[in-house]
Amino acid sequence: MLHGRRILLIISGGIAAYKALDLIRRLKERGAQTRCILTAGAQQFVTPLSAAALSGEKAYTDLFSLTDESEMGHLRLAQESDLLIVAPASADILAKMAGGLADDLASAALLATDKPILIAPAMNFRMWEHKATQENLARLAARGICQVGPNAGPLAENESGMGRMAEPLEIVAAVEKIFVADAVLSGRRALVTSGPTQEPIDPVRYIANRSSGRQGHAIAAALARLGADCVLVSGPTGEPDPPGVKVVRIDTAREMLAACEAALPADIAVCAAAVADWRAEAAPTKLKKKAGAPPALKLIENPDILASLSKAGNHRPKLVIGFAAETENVVANAQAKRSKKGCDWILANDVSPASGVFGGESNTIHLVDGSGVEDWPAMSKRNVGDRLARRIAAFFAKAAE
Repeated sequence: MLHGRRILLIISGGIAAYKALDLIRRLKERGAQTRCILTAGAQQFVTPLSAAALSGEKAYTDLFSLTDESEMGHLRLAQESDLLIVAPASADILAKMAGGLADDLASAALLATDKPILIAPAMNFRMWEHKATQENLARLAARGICQVGPNAGPLAENESGMGRMAEPLEIVAAVEKIFVADAVLSGRRALVTSGPTQEPIDPVRYIANRSSGRQGHAIAAALARLGADCVLVSGPTGEPDPPGVKVVRIDTAREMLAACEAALPADIAVCAAAVADWRAEAAPTKLKKKAGAPPALKLIENPDILASLSKAGNHRPKLVIGFAAETENVVANAQAKRSKKGCDWILANDVSPASGVFGGESNTIHLVDGSGVEDWPAMSKRNVGDRLARRIAAFFAKAAE
């Protein structure tokens, strides 16, 4: 299944473009989120409105649209996808890809991506057999671009031969095969914490940290996409459950620690939650407001979940990763925290009000490990999750060498 996968479908010109609409539906049935780019040629056969209605996402057409570029530039369209599909892939767009051209939105997105690309060629059999087309295909194959089809059979203009686009279900099967091959964390068990904890003061009030849970949820989703068996222990958030992830909901720090211990043993632990450092001795009934006499709260230190997982003895995960949410001296404080907690990596980020990290879509990470500091550029929280998951996979691949 393709739950949680983001696919960018590029529809180029040709009568087979009508099949792309069924492909959108088939991908959606399997849980994929599909965005579409339609070339000028594609729009002669199908409309952006049709693609948008079936995908539930805006369809894009113009490289130089000020509105589209401000909302979702061509670089983000490419970068925020897990896979790009070109279906149908006309002889023209194959030639552009082979030559590295970027004169429209589709070819610019294809040139700007570092994600896998799957092409489903479709054209007249004479164009398919032409030496130029075959040379272009060989060049694309050498770059690692995957191909499905074409098939032999009836073509447009009452002709027959090789050049029919693969059927939508054939393309879906090829997509699933690509993602199965990408399951580099298959067999690994991951534990991720996310969101805030809420420590009750009385039945209606609580102490909490600011956290939307967006980053922790994105990390859990990314690990699951790479095949990990992932458990997400989450405080109260408005974030939807990540596809393919077991979610355990808690309220307090003590509940979170208990849920984490119950999820062990694990290979990977990522502590992204904003856990309240203290809890109050909660009153059994609502504290009444009294003029000039605010209630005195007796604060008790909460368990340190990151430190506990880092010292879990025989059940310690092979890789324990923490977060350092700082407002000043970000890297220096993260380095001190890593040493104090005993974890393997710390992801440091600036959460001062000016950063917009809490509740925002993007994050800027400094990864601190035993070898030093790795500064990541600002990126979406989803991309942070993907990058971290890839780095985790590389860690285990190197350990297995």
